[in-house]
Amino acid sequence: MSADRFRAKLPNVSDRITVVDRLRVVRKRWRLLLRLAGATSASFAIATYIFGHEQAFFAPIAAVIVLLAGVGLRQRMLFELILGVAVGVLVGELLILGIGRGVWQLALIVVITTITASFAGLKGVALTQAANSGVLLATVIPVAGAANPAVTRFIDALVGGLCAVAMILLLPRNPTRDIALEVRPLLVDLQAVLRDVARAMRTSDPALAHASLTRARGLQNQINSAMNTAANVREVAVMSPVRWRQRPEVERYAGVLTDVDNAIRDARVLARRVSTMMRLGEQPGEQLTSAVEQLAHGIGVFQDGLAQPSERAHGEEALIESVRMAMEALTGEMTLNRAAVAAQIRSLAADMLFASGMTRDELDVRLRF
Repeated sequence: MSADRFRAKLPNVSDRITVVDRLRVVRKRWRLLLRLAGATSASFAIATYIFGHEQAFFAPIAAVIVLLAGVGLRQRMLFELILGVAVGVLVGELLILGIGRGVWQLALIVVITTITASFAGLKGVALTQAANSGVLLATVIPVAGAANPAVTRFIDALVGGLCAVAMILLLPRNPTRDIALEVRPLLVDLQAVLRDVARAMRTSDPALAHASLTRARGLQNQINSAMNTAANVREVAVMSPVRWRQRPEVERYAGVLTDVDNAIRDARVLARRVSTMMRLGEQPGEQLTSAVEQLAHGIGVFQDGLAQPSERAHGEEALIESVRMAMEALTGEMTLNRAAVAAQIRSLAADMLFASGMTRDELDVRLRF
């Protein structure tokens, strides 16, 4: 058997990883799947058997729209959904009473409904549902004895949206755990970036400095994901009585996330300055290099202290020490890049100290070197 044919028979490792990753994503969405199943079936049953609506398709559709809305947007999405339907129903019904139904009437109803909704300040889902409601009213002729389609659509939107919210309340995520799982990896990656920066400074390695800059820039997607999660868990903590007790902890983590985001931005600037230094052959010096190493150490201690606030003081001291070392490094040879690196060490440490709960006044006192 030739080497090429032998390799062709080997399993594709990347494909296996892709399949496993996809299965992992599906498994993580078990709560969403249950919510979708419960909300769509319940809303359809309520609209059909309690309100007597024939072909109550919009109730489960409304439930899906609210459940799959962007994280942190479900309450607003429910309001926009109902408001859009109401505007579309009102304008559509008034126009139909005056001009009837038909091809040219449909075009006019859709245009006027959209103009009215836009003038009222509606956008996104609300604008879409206003136009859809106008289309439905202009094209569906009520069967004799059947409910008015305008009233039916409005009630179905309300039923579907409320069923979705009910499933969110009945099957809430653990908001503290979810946001902690986002914040901790960011701190790990931030620490790794700073360690690479310090190693590049110690070994005068331009390639490693540039790689650390690339890695710092690559954290943006994680930050965006974490911000979305923070919006989601805040919503859960507010909406679900089961999670009300977790609101203070959720807010603490959300505040930490904002400061970590700022710290990562500082790390990008720091890595870029160090990359410039290495490229120009400028030596940072032992003390400035040690300050970056101490900064990375302090972030590691801070990360451990997230779960144990009593240990956070050790992380604060390490961060403050990194700033002291950076400021003392400037008493020697002063260059633009060395001053910029020292300034970014101070900014990054300050953001992490804010994350620990330190006030601005306390920060000014502790970092006065």
